[in-house]
Amino acid sequence: MRNTKSMRSCLSDFTTRSVIRVPTEWPLIGHIAFGLIDRGTNVIQVRPVTTCPLCCVFCSVDSGPCSRRRQSEYIVELDHLVEWFKLVLSHKGVDDVQAHIDTVGDPLTYPMLVDLVHALSDIKGVSVISLETHGPLLNEKVVDELEAAGLTRVNLSVDSLDPELAKELANAEWFDVNEVLAMAEYIVKNTRLDLIITPVWVPRLNDREIPKIIEFALRIGAGKRCPPLGIQKYEVHKYGRKPKGVRPMSWREFYNRLRQLGKIYNVKLVLSPEDFGIHKTTHIPLAFRRYEVAKVRVVGRGWLRKQVIGAARNRLVSVVGLRDSSEADSLIGQRVKVKMLRVKHNIYVGTLV
Repeated sequence: MRNTKSMRSCLSDFTTRSVIRVPTEWPLIGHIAFGLIDRGTNVIQVRPVTTCPLCCVFCSVDSGPCSRRRQSEYIVELDHLVEWFKLVLSHKGVDDVQAHIDTVGDPLTYPMLVDLVHALSDIKGVSVISLETHGPLLNEKVVDELEAAGLTRVNLSVDSLDPELAKELANAEWFDVNEVLAMAEYIVKNTRLDLIITPVWVPRLNDREIPKIIEFALRIGAGKRCPPLGIQKYEVHKYGRKPKGVRPMSWREFYNRLRQLGKIYNVKLVLSPEDFGIHKTTHIPLAFRRYEVAKVRVVGRGWLRKQVIGAARNRLVSVVGLRDSSEADSLIGQRVKVKMLRVKHNIYVGTLV
């Protein structure tokens, strides 16, 4: 791996948080940070790990060593994840399921990533396997192994071509965007993998970089079978990072600016699910109703502070709004009543009753 010393130093900061190997008795549906997410399309989101080596200043999920809100990181065993993936797939009823590995960190921190891709590629009905990364851990060996395992596409987030600005945005002095750009070119020129460049457009911080990124993606020939670019809109999230002085664009302004740039560079920048072969399918039935009060068994520490994880009806539930960490730890192993506040897409969040 490149940047080995810097990476070790950076990742050592995770020792301030507990790293939980998800027990095989835990369901893998219900939590937003790990496991599987089914949003009623032919795409199944696969989240095997939560860690990330970067601390991007705009990160919507407060990822990386500098996180102030996370108290736990998670890693899911390969066989456990594949078993549950097959369960979700069995509800789809289609033969063009896409497995999208998109963590609340960076999937390249998952030590069994190549094995995961290989296992997913062996499942009947899986037509596409993609992963989303900022690329700090990419190198030629990793790319070649992922291609051989059956990976279809890399969604590569490049937020700036300028090395110094890229470091500032990633909040990591060791981060070298030139090495990431070299890997982008390697993917296009030396593999069958598809590549889409997916920068986050953060107003005031990287406005001038977006045209340069578009030019780069077109120059290297990104998007063999998919659009070459998937520019993402910076959004403010409750638990995400908020760069000082930055205001998100409205969706209308964002799309207008994408259309303008699309005309200038003769490339489609306002994308739709159809551009990726995504369509609606059946989904796993909900296990809880919104505002329902249910009993759950608290099985472990929550992802964020003042949270725990509960299990019931073969689903996980994030129990939020606890007073402090000591109250959270005291609940582990107990059965408690929880009022469900969120149930959409089989992601469950509730509070104690």
